Amino acid sequence: MRSRLVGVVLIATLGGLAGCGGGGGGPGAATPSGSGTASPGTAGRITVSSPAFGDGGTVPGRYTCSGADVSPPLAFSGVPARTAGLALLVEDRDAPRGTFTHWLVWNMDPRTTSLPAGATPPGAAQGRNDFSKTGYSGPCPPPGKAHRYVFTVYAADRRLALRPDATAADVRRALSGHTLASGTLTARYGR
Repeated sequence: MRSRLVGVVLIATLGGLAGCGGGGGGPGAATPSGSGTASPGTAGRITVSSPAFGDGGTVPGRYTCSGADVSPPLAFSGVPARTAGLALLVEDRDAPRGTFTHWLVWNMDPRTTSLPAGATPPGAAQGRNDFSKTGYSGPCPPPGKAHRYVFTVYAADRRLALRPDATAADVRRALSGHTLASGTLTARYGR
């Protein structure tokens, strides 16, 4: 009986620490949204980079909940000619409850080759992240081991018909069978 009580208390405690950590969302904000898959049926390869950090590098504090919490500058190349729109997902793959979405954007102009820091792509739609906010919310892991943040860009062969409150799972479903290419940039951040 005592071990069962300890187990219940442990689960309740871990539930309170779940999500991407403290400081970003309120009650109910720490719900995982992604399946962790990087590319729904992709064929080609997009190169994703940032002048602020390299692949495998560290996300500078400015782009996190500990700093200005603005999106980092990004650049894309290798987008196929028949692309109708680009989608972007930014996810913490090491969150306590599983993949945690920080930003989701779809229907970006396929001619987009870069996004400046803090920019919202013109004409694109943004969905609800796992902080229950629309737009970018930067890395905000609990204190301890650094987490991996994956910036994935998808080239879609059609514009995605999604509701304004779409989640990462909704974006992935809409991309399934309609992804021409994808690419990732992975960086770490810890507090």
